[in-house]
Amino acid sequence: MNDLEFVRRCVNGDQQAWGEFIEKYSRLVYNYALSILSSNNYSFAQNHLPDIFQEIFASLLKDNCKKLRSFQARNGCSLATWLRQVTINSTIDYLRKLKPAASLDEGAEEEISLADILTDRSASAPDLLTQEEKLGALKDCISKLRAEDKFLLELYLNRGLSLEKIKGYFRVSRGAIDMQKLRVIARLKACFKRKGFMLDS
Repeated sequence: MNDLEFVRRCVNGDQQAWGEFIEKYSRLVYNYALSILSSNNYSFAQNHLPDIFQEIFASLLKDNCKKLRSFQARNGCSLATWLRQVTINSTIDYLRKLKPAASLDEGAEEEISLADILTDRSASAPDLLTQEEKLGALKDCISKLRAEDKFLLELYLNRGLSLEKIKGYFRVSRGAIDMQKLRVIARLKACFKRKGFMLDS
């Protein structure tokens, strides 16, 4: 039974499947949440770990398992990889609510956005290419990335975390995460160029 079939059993009310889900993935969720708190030095929040853990599992069941139903195993994304991203997003969101003054962006090497990466400052895109079309093209390029590459973009660009922190999530060296970032950006640039954008060399 593959991950998608397993999730379908869970959301369709199969109690045995849900029991297997908890037994198989509870340690993974707990350990990822703990690693986020530890790697970001949020010792003040360690005692909230049980609440974070419960909140993540509750969110999977909320509104007739709406979040869990969103798992589609696209682009080779495994259930474990998907749950890792859910856990990281949920934990970071919890921390923001818990201590709004604590900046998760602290330590980021630079201000960066997809626009900075993909925009050609020496030449404009074709006149007929609207902002909406640009966004659609960008989403299409991102959708073609591997699940791990999307995860890196989420942490680095959307969450603003430093590569030094991100390497802990991937459990690789700083050199390896630097190389992965460069490859992801190169893939996005190549994809964008194929869609008619003139990019800086």
